[in-house]
Formats: sequence, structure tokens, C-alpha cells
Amino acid sequence: MISSLRGRVLAAAGSSLVIDVGGVGFQVNTTPALVLASREGHELAVHTSLIVREDSLTIFGFATRDELEVFELLIGVTGVGPKSALGVLSSLSPEQVAEAVHREDDAVFRKVSGIGPKTAKLITVSLAGKLAPPTMRSTATPIASGGVADSVLAALTGLGWTERVAADALDETLAEASEAESASVPTMLRLTLARLGPAQQGGRSR
Repeated sequence: MISSLRGRVLAAAGSSLVIDVGGVGFQVNTTPALVLASREGHELAVHTSLIVREDSLTIFGFATRDELEVFELLIGVTGVGPKSALGVLSSLSPEQVAEAVHREDDAVFRKVSGIGPKTAKLITVSLAGKLAPPTMRSTATPIASGGVADSVLAALTGLGWTERVAADALDETLAEASEAESASVPTMLRLTLARLGPAQQGGRSR
């Protein structure tokens, strides 16, 4: 089982990465947000799940362990394949998935391509009790709260920014973001990366 990979990014496009680990290039299917956050030539660490089929071995990778755990729960639901599970995590943070399951809100999952009404309902039923109830995020201390902020911070530090630089940029982004934006890991990661962009060479750890 390949549970994680760390290496230099050889390619980042669409919904996949190629990561060089000891001279071997591993293709990793992932979320558009992580592809956007990755830089060719820079080191990246991802949490991975290896899907074994009769005719293929496919790796799915994520910036945080929470995303990986939700992915593995999703693919255990009847009717949800790896691509559909990846689609869920491309649109929703682990906290948003937990909140939807907690509220039995299957409409959230029906919006994901490839997931119909019956499968969406199965997700809420099958995952009930398997995810920790979502916690309220403190607006006074956004970076100290859990959920989205922690996931974005983990992704940024994994991409090479120091925790202090990443946290400062994330705090500034959260202060300006709308409620909908601040609830989405992909959106917050994209907005924070845009803020870090001009200063990324000075802010990266070596």
C-alpha cells in the first residue's frame, strides 16, 4: 500500500500530478486546487490511496490526511467510485462533507457530477456516525480554528511556505473572504496562493 509520496513535481496539469520519487515518476490523481497549488520543480508531499483494479493501479493524492480519510469513506459507499469521490473533494472540504452528512443534506452531493439522487442519499446514510460533527469556526481567531483553515495551512506548508508566512497570508485572506469562500478549501487555497504569489520566492523555506 502506498500511503504517501514526497518528491519533486515533474508535471501539474488538469486533475493530476507527476511526482518524482527516487527517480520514479508517479502519476497522482488529485483535486484541481492541489494541482493549482503545485509548482513544477518544487518538492511536494501528498497523502495517497492506491486503488487496485484487475487492469490498473491508480494513485489518488491529497494535501491533508482529513481529505484522504473522507475519500476512503466515500469509496466505501455503494455507487461511489474513486472519480466520484475525488469530485466530491474537489467541490467540498472534509468539514463541509461532515456537515452535510450531519444535517442529512444529500442535495450537496447531488451537485457533484456523476452522483445521482439515490447515491447522494446513500452517502448521507452510509457516512452517518463515521465523521466527527463539524465544529463552529471562530471568526476572532480563524487560523486557530479547525476545518478549512487547518486544511489550507497544511497544504501551504506542504508546498514549502513557512507556517508563519502561510498563516499570515491565510489570516488576511479569511478577513476579506465571503462566508461561502471561507467555507471552501479549494477556494481559500486559490485565494491565499494568489496573495502569496508575488512574494513566493522570499517566503518559501529552502
